[in-house]
Amino acid sequence: MNPQIVLLVISAYFLLLFLISWLTSRQVTAETFYTGDRQSPWFLVAFGMIGASLSGVTFISVPGEVGNSNFFYFQVVLGYTLGYFTIAKVLLPLYYRLNLVSIYSYLEDRFGFWSYKTGAFFFILSRTLGSSLRVFLVASVLQLILFDSLGIPFWVSVLITVGLIWLYTHRGGIKTVVWTDTLQTFFMLAAVIVCIKLVGDELSFDGIKEYFSAVSGDPRSEIFNWDWKAGTNFFKQFISGAFITIVMTGLDQDMMQKNLTCKNIGEAQKNMFWFTTILVFVNLLFLALGVMLYLYAETKGIPIPTKTDELFPLLATQHFSAFAGIVFVLGITAAAYSSADSTLTALTTSFCIDFLEIERKYPKEQRVSIRKKVHLAFTAVMFFAILIFYWINDQSVINSVFIIAGYTYGPLLGLYAFGLFTKLNVKDKAVPYLAVAAPLITFTISSNSEAWFWGYKFGFEALILNGLLMFIGLYLFRNKN
Repeated sequence: MNPQIVLLVISAYFLLLFLISWLTSRQVTAETFYTGDRQSPWFLVAFGMIGASLSGVTFISVPGEVGNSNFFYFQVVLGYTLGYFTIAKVLLPLYYRLNLVSIYSYLEDRFGFWSYKTGAFFFILSRTLGSSLRVFLVASVLQLILFDSLGIPFWVSVLITVGLIWLYTHRGGIKTVVWTDTLQTFFMLAAVIVCIKLVGDELSFDGIKEYFSAVSGDPRSEIFNWDWKAGTNFFKQFISGAFITIVMTGLDQDMMQKNLTCKNIGEAQKNMFWFTTILVFVNLLFLALGVMLYLYAETKGIPIPTKTDELFPLLATQHFSAFAGIVFVLGITAAAYSSADSTLTALTTSFCIDFLEIERKYPKEQRVSIRKKVHLAFTAVMFFAILIFYWINDQSVINSVFIIAGYTYGPLLGLYAFGLFTKLNVKDKAVPYLAVAAPLITFTISSNSEAWFWGYKFGFEALILNGLLMFIGLYLFRNKN
C-alpha cells in the first residue's frame, strides 16, 4: 500500500473533522463542553453512539476472534439488548429527573462524599484503561501500514494520534463529539460493507444468497455454546452481556453524556431503542466479515497470523486491492477516533465536575481555563497508557477490554444496585475500601475457579461476581440507624 496515498486520505479525513469542530464550536458557553446545551437531535446521538460503542476493537478484533471462538461473541451481543432496555427504563429516567451533568453526582445524594468520589474514580480508571487499549490497537495498525514506512517511531505516531483528538475536541467538547461521531460511524460502517463486498468478489460470490450460504454454512458461524463449564457458555455470555452493557454504558459518563445532550427523556429513550436495534445487526455484520476473511485466507493459501487481531489488517494492506486497503484505513481511523474523542471529553467532564467541583468552587471566568488544562492532562495520560499497553499486550484486545471492565466496573455496579434497589444507607467512609476489596476477591476466585469449582471456568461473568461482592460489602457496612 502506498504510504503517500494513505497519508493523503487520513489528512483529508482530519480536515473534515476540523471543519465540523469549527462549525460546532463557534458559539459555546462554559457549559456547552459538558452538556451540548441539551439540544442534540436524538437520531444523531443514536447513530454516533454506534461508532463509540464499537470502536477499533470491533473493527479489527471481533472479525479476528471468529477464528478462536466462532460466533460466540454474538451471545454477548444478545445480552446487550436486555442491558440497554434496563438503561432506558431505569437509569435514564433517574438521570433526567435529577438533571445531572455527571451521573456520579447521584452517589453523593444517595450515600455521601466518599461514595461519590469512589464512583467517579473507578469510572476514570476504567475509561482510561479501556479507551487507551482501544486506541493502542488502532495505533499499532496505523504504525504498521503507514508510520513504519515513513520512519516515524511508535511513540511519535501515538503522540500525533492523541494530539489530533485534543485539537478538535478542546473547544466544543460533547457538542462537537455528537457530530463527529456521526460522521465517523458512517465511515466505519461503509468501510465494513465495502470490505465484505470486495472479499465476496474475490471469492466469486454472486448475490446476497451466496454470501449468506457461505457464512451460515461455515462451522465458525456457530452462535450458541451450551457447555456449562466453558467461559463461552450461552447463559454466561448472555447475562454477562447484559451486565457489561449496564456498567459500560449506563454507569459510564462517556456513553451517558451523549444521551444527556438530548432535549428530554422521551428522545433519549427513543435514541436508546434505535441504537440497540442497529447495534445488534452491525455486530452480526462484523462477525460475518470475520468468516469471510478466514475463507479468503484459506482459499488463497495465506497463513493465519498467531495474533488474530492482525488478520484483517494483514489481508487489507498486503493482499487486497489498493482501493480496499484505503477503505480499511479510513474505517479503522474512524473507528479509533469515534471512541477516543468522546472518552477524552467524558474524562475531562468527570474530573472537572466530580473532583474539582468546578461549577461550585470557581467563578465562570476561570472555568474554561481550568477545563482546558484538565483536557490536556488527560490527553497526556492516554498517551502514556497506550505506550504501556504497547509494551505488555499479548492477547486479543476484545477480551482484554472486557477483562478490565469486569474488575473496574464491578464496584460501580454494586454501588448503583444497592442505591436503586434498597432504601438502606451505608457507612460512607467504608466504601473506598470495599471498592478495592471486591475486585481483589473476584480476581482470587476467578483465578482458582477451575480448581475450586469442579472445572468451572470464569468468563466475563466475573463482573457480576465483583458487583455482588460489592453489594454484600455495602450491606454488611450499612448504617443501621
